[in-house]
Amino acid sequence: MVLPIYAYGYPLLKKKGSEIDQDYDKLQNLIEDMWETMYNANGVGLAAPQIGLSIRLFIIDTIQIEKEGKDHKGMKRVFINPLMISEEGEFWSYEEGCLSIPNITGEVERQDEIHLKYFDEEFIQHTETFNGLNARVIQHEYDHIEGKLFIEKLNPLKKRIIQKKLENIKKGKIETDYRMKFY
Repeated sequence: MVLPIYAYGYPLLKKKGSEIDQDYDKLQNLIEDMWETMYNANGVGLAAPQIGLSIRLFIIDTIQIEKEGKDHKGMKRVFINPLMISEEGEFWSYEEGCLSIPNITGEVERQDEIHLKYFDEEFIQHTETFNGLNARVIQHEYDHIEGKLFIEKLNPLKKRIIQKKLENIKKGKIETDYRMKFY
């Protein structure tokens, strides 16, 4: 089922998510709904707070943005109760956007490599290293479960430039191709 995506302005988006266990009510249905919602909105990642749940769960699919002949090898994965062990490597800038903040993008600096501990949808624990675009998408979604938004990482001038657009999103004065829920 396609769920509405919570728009910028919802206090829930600024709240740190709680851990869940494998007995979380209808977890597999929730994950399926998240995939359907993300694809419906043409996203590459979606975190539970974006659908109104303050829990530590997100999904990513970077296979859909693989480029032939490039170093990026995409992946499709579920992350439950992730813990960022470390962020390392060179900082690099990339234009990011967010389904909860439609029609706004901005250059965000992030480190190239991360080490993450998490559970998959079968509640098998993993500790892995990710880099490049996969690391970036994970960092973006991880920020969501920490109550942070990519716009907080933008430079001060860009933040001032987008202020009116952010206010319009808060007021529901935007159009998207997917369902949104406004505060």
